[in-house]
Amino acid sequence: MGTVSGDRRPREGAGVRERLMDAAYAEVLAGYWGERRMVDIAAAARVSRQTLYNVFGSKEGLLQAVVVREVNTLLDTVVRVLESDGHDPVHAVSRTTRMVLLAVRDNPLLRAVVTGDDQLLPVLTTRSAPLLDALRERIAWTLGERCPNADPGVTEAVADVTLRLIVSYTLQPMDPDQAAHRVEMVVHGMLPVDR
Repeated sequence: MGTVSGDRRPREGAGVRERLMDAAYAEVLAGYWGERRMVDIAAAARVSRQTLYNVFGSKEGLLQAVVVREVNTLLDTVVRVLESDGHDPVHAVSRTTRMVLLAVRDNPLLRAVVTGDDQLLPVLTTRSAPLLDALRERIAWTLGERCPNADPGVTEAVADVTLRLIVSYTLQPMDPDQAAHRVEMVVHGMLPVDR
């Protein structure tokens, strides 16, 4: 899988929120995130610094929103691929794991976050709640669609364990196929499915 998102330079006519995220995206990819102030990002998006604070609250809030947007774009792609896969939820989780790990390797923004400086990495570690909540919700929803008779508590637990394993494999990379197989073995033991 190649890059999930294309050019993210601020676009004319895009909404303020999107323009700000596009400007932040460009700064991360250029390697300048740590050096840039909110006023610099606001200027690149052609909005006031106060507007930036009103929309995102902080520089970290802006970065979290950019990463969540990128991961949601990735998950949209994953869901489209999985829809053609039938309804094997265990295999779906395995394929999702593999696709996410490949995207982290190949997507410039996600790779920058994983390999970036101490201002980028907390989005996946110590201050990861917004990203992890969004991912957990998407995974649980997908599992609920694929396993409508499963106990919602079980699908939430599977989503949580899957997400934690994906983050772990992202931070300590291993072969995506091997990681996907291991996640599939764990999920198979957790998720009651008819075979």
